[in-house]
Amino acid sequence: MRPEAFSTLSILVLHGPNLNLLGQREPGVYGNTTLDEIDSLLIQEASKLDIKALCVQSNHEGELVDAIHSAWGRDRGILINAGAYTHTSIALRDALAAVNIPTVEVHLSNIYRRENFRHHSYIAPVAIGQISGFGSESYLLGLQALVHYIRQQDAG
Repeated sequence: MRPEAFSTLSILVLHGPNLNLLGQREPGVYGNTTLDEIDSLLIQEASKLDIKALCVQSNHEGELVDAIHSAWGRDRGILINAGAYTHTSIALRDALAAVNIPTVEVHLSNIYRRENFRHHSYIAPVAIGQISGFGSESYLLGLQALVHYIRQQDAG
């Protein structure tokens, strides 16, 4: 779909399993910021960037796949923290490849400083980039990078 077919630049933000427990779950790893607070920060940043952000969280892989499919023709980019599905879900990887929407992968913690199984991402090969290790700031940096990328693509 051509860029002018979209009235407002819209970004789908996907949060995977267990992220609904942020602020309570392992604060030494994930911090004290709640998912609602992260979503509020993203909505504020989206307003500054003159875009729309739709935030969705699910603990269910199929719901995340359905959200990715729904983005096709509606959203210009996807910002995703797939949580543990990052390291296990070929279905999410295939859904992202199928819709071919610019995607940035984000993580609160630095996945490469953690357990070995977290060092592999099925998402990374189909994403334009990955940001990890900056806590909730990872989301804001990812959103800014994604919007910059899309606008650069539109410019030429």
